[in-house]
Amino acid sequence: MATPAFLATWIKAQKLRGPRMKDAPTFYRNLEEALDVRRTDHAMATRTQSTWKTGEAVDFCSNDLLSLGSSGKLRAEFLEELARNPDFMLYAGGSRLMDGNYDYIEKVEQEIADFHGAEAALIVNSGCEANGAIFAAIPRPGDAIVYDELVHASTHDGMSHSLALCKMPFRHNDVDSFRDTLASVVDSQPLIRDGSRSVLISVESVYSMDGDICPIEELIDIAKEVCTKGNAVFIVDEAHATGIIGPNGAGLICELGIQNEIAIRLHTFGKALASSGAVILGNQTVRLALLNFARSVIYTTAPSFPAVAAIRSAYNLLKAGATKESQEKIQHLVKHFLTTITSHEIWDEANDMGILSIPVSDNWELRDFVTHIVPVWTRQRYNFWLVFHLQLAKISAFPIDYPVVPKGQSRIRIMFHAGNTEAEVELLANSICEWAKEMMDIEKGGDGSKSKIPKAAQQIYAMMADA
Repeated sequence: MATPAFLATWIKAQKLRGPRMKDAPTFYRNLEEALDVRRTDHAMATRTQSTWKTGEAVDFCSNDLLSLGSSGKLRAEFLEELARNPDFMLYAGGSRLMDGNYDYIEKVEQEIADFHGAEAALIVNSGCEANGAIFAAIPRPGDAIVYDELVHASTHDGMSHSLALCKMPFRHNDVDSFRDTLASVVDSQPLIRDGSRSVLISVESVYSMDGDICPIEELIDIAKEVCTKGNAVFIVDEAHATGIIGPNGAGLICELGIQNEIAIRLHTFGKALASSGAVILGNQTVRLALLNFARSVIYTTAPSFPAVAAIRSAYNLLKAGATKESQEKIQHLVKHFLTTITSHEIWDEANDMGILSIPVSDNWELRDFVTHIVPVWTRQRYNFWLVFHLQLAKISAFPIDYPVVPKGQSRIRIMFHAGNTEAEVELLANSICEWAKEMMDIEKGGDGSKSKIPKAAQQIYAMMADA
């Protein structure tokens, strides 16, 4: 098996550099020693292109979920949008509160708000910036934040700058834990209890590292029951539902028809919509609060016309129903993968031995829909070994490690795309099972060799020794 360029570059990047920098300036030596901690764990990030971009492998890792980017559909619509606005400026000219506001972005924001059933919208430069803006600007002194323990890192960053001093997590997607946490906040905060301050509840509609869906309707019912003053409000990050779930990809909240139950929604454009940036949805009060209190909005240049035109182009495709077939294709491919892998002859035993686990495969047939994210779990020490096997099988997939996920919860995150084929999905499922069978034989001592390391890992480690 040939080693993909990605692996070759990755192997070189893991070689320790600190010991060779004894005579280097202190500043750079200290940085390299910090990076060596990553290298020791084989977690040093590199700038190399993923193998699917160079045509060496099948894409099961990128965010181009509807394949709007790789298919050229968005490019064609974008060029038409530019042609409809030939006198556009390349730059914004300043922040939204200064010279960076312009008619086109205001028009597109209202179109997006209407599409998602919201009163108002504010486009920002990224989802990370959006979460920072929401949680730093919206909570008022005396408010409290209750959040799912697996919310995005940018939510935590935003909360760290929040005026709300009371911030309490609840166990992931656990409605009983949510009830207990919310009740604890109400009991311990007099201003919450008397209704003069609010509880802001932060969840994600689809969790990016687990692929599971928030039980949002149950949480809303509990919040109404516990917060009898009506002062509990929801903030929902729909980053991974955008374009994938709901009517024409409008998201989980629109799918459930509960737009009026949610105070703030966040949709991002860098995933299924193959663009960049994000939008914060709410009413006019929320929008004004963000414009006046969010430092990441006030002190940064507004999104430029080309960026907003790309966003509008993606929404043009959504509104026209041009992505509906792609939404359905993702549903079909994920279900085909789950059917193929769970019906494989080694699945039950590999699952029982703890070598292979896919949490979202449990009772998937009973769900109304699945998501494009399928995490594959194995023993923690085997995580990279499975990735090595997949990369050498020309499948582009990546391990998810700490600090992206908690320590001891590493997994391989598989991302399905409308552009994938059934044959590629079967290749993925069979490759995973092939590796699992090899590991089962190794653990049982029945592989005919003394090595406790699978063949793909042996090949990669040999290359690392020679690097």
